[in-house]
Amino acid sequence: MATTLRARPAALNLTGTAHARIADLMARAPADAIGVKLSTPKRGCSGLAYSVDYVTEAKPFDERINTPGGTLFVDGGSILYLIGSTMDWVEDDFTAGFVFQNPNAKGACGCGESFTV
Repeated sequence: MATTLRARPAALNLTGTAHARIADLMARAPADAIGVKLSTPKRGCSGLAYSVDYVTEAKPFDERINTPGGTLFVDGGSILYLIGSTMDWVEDDFTAGFVFQNPNAKGACGCGESFTV
């Protein structure tokens, strides 16, 4: 009996504007950067925050998402908090930044900078 493997769904969904922003970041990245990394460090009044930084090496448990403009790494310790989330890039007259629709978040602080699961 043969085993049929099916494609694993992406842990994180990216909008077109998020793809474009990653491409823009990688176009201006330091020479040693291999991609950008999304993590959820402990900070803020709700406990966890979203952080996107350049990365120079892949860690063994990082999730790798290939985008047309570069690679997005998701921190292996953060992936369980982010499964099923959508990452978007939003700009308006006063702010610009990545915005997350996270079905795992049970609450967020008043300023929107941190969340809890």
